[in-house]
Amino acid sequence: MSKKILIPSAPLGKEESAQAFADFVQIVQRLRKECPWDREQTQESIRHLLIEEAYETLEAIEKADWQEVKKELGDLFLHIVFHAVMANEENRFTLKDVILAISEKLIRRHPHVYGEIKASDAQTVLGNWEKIKQVENPKKLSVLDGVPKHLPGLLQAHRIQEKAAGVGFDFPNPHEAFLKVQEEIQEYAEKLSDPGSTMDEKEGELGDVLFSIINHARLNGLVAESAIRRTNHKFISRFMYIEKKIKGLEKTFEDVSLEEMDKYWDEAKRV
Repeated sequence: MSKKILIPSAPLGKEESAQAFADFVQIVQRLRKECPWDREQTQESIRHLLIEEAYETLEAIEKADWQEVKKELGDLFLHIVFHAVMANEENRFTLKDVILAISEKLIRRHPHVYGEIKASDAQTVLGNWEKIKQVENPKKLSVLDGVPKHLPGLLQAHRIQEKAAGVGFDFPNPHEAFLKVQEEIQEYAEKLSDPGSTMDEKEGELGDVLFSIINHARLNGLVAESAIRRTNHKFISRFMYIEKKIKGLEKTFEDVSLEEMDKYWDEAKRV
């Protein structure tokens, strides 16, 4: 009979945490050996699922559904352990190696906690972080090399700007960044009104507008990726309200005018 794992409702102590962790690793290792699906997976075959689980976690956080966040974090944790177990089978690295590597990195990059360096604010911490990373990776051609190429565009721009700011390349204040937004919007408008401008040129100017808005948002403590996701959710909710109203009238979109849809949109906003 397999050992029954008891999940206490109270916070785990040190020994209980270690036992729960060990039990979980054993579960993953057993599934890897005895489950036909788990057994045939590779790190390449399930890599896309890691992204999917991360986005599901993000969605649960946005909804402030903390029970769902707990579940999604568990799914993420499963993938971390699963990848480590598969890597161990190929003698690439072990789960212990993963834990030791991140532990050492956190200690090394927090000299204001584990060393003698002083850091009184978050910006100083970020600046020190980037400087330490450069020392760790002297062969890197750019401080921007660490920005993942597959991040969503808005989030990638935010991370690029953060890394540049970490070494001092940044606007002095949000007001200066907002002036840049206005400048880029004007240039975009001029390009749109120019009959000789190409689509590539228009797209380039639009990109500059978006990049400048992201910069201004970042300097105000906002994340453009989170903002656009919030607006997307808001639009979906309001548009579904319009659909519900039209369906309730036993009509289709072809049967109603734009003015009528706008009326339902305003109702949705009030709701």
